[in-house]
Amino acid sequence: MASLHDLRPSVPRKRCKRVGRGPGSGHGKTSTRGHKGQKARSGGGKGPAFEGGQMPLQRRLPIRGFNNKRFGREMAIVNVQTLNGFEDGAEVTPELLLAHRVISNLRDGVKILGQGQLQKRLTVKAHAFSKEAAAKIEAAGGQAVTI
Repeated sequence: MASLHDLRPSVPRKRCKRVGRGPGSGHGKTSTRGHKGQKARSGGGKGPAFEGGQMPLQRRLPIRGFNNKRFGREMAIVNVQTLNGFEDGAEVTPELLLAHRVISNLRDGVKILGQGQLQKRLTVKAHAFSKEAAAKIEAAGGQAVTI
């Protein structure tokens, strides 16, 4: 039985080819790439989809299907708990949120979501509200106004 310190790989391990380490190695100077040309350059060669100049398969096939992502709106999201930073009775607008750096970008509009609790009575003007957010704003005595 072999001891732990006597273990050897069953298949001999081949040393890696170290190119560009001088003429004595046999792989110096051009590092087995030959002289000049596209394949000798860094990043040279053609991509995996190259078909000798023929129109590649992924461009020959038609675009199929439909995805709504292209037409979707990307909203800036604000949770109800964040609105506690405004004073009681204030009118919160997207411009005010931007000025107070609650949001960094207006994008396609502002949507108010219902995470957390609201302790202030606010009039919130936004492009969209979740049902929970609208309910919490109105429960606190405020108004949820859709722009």
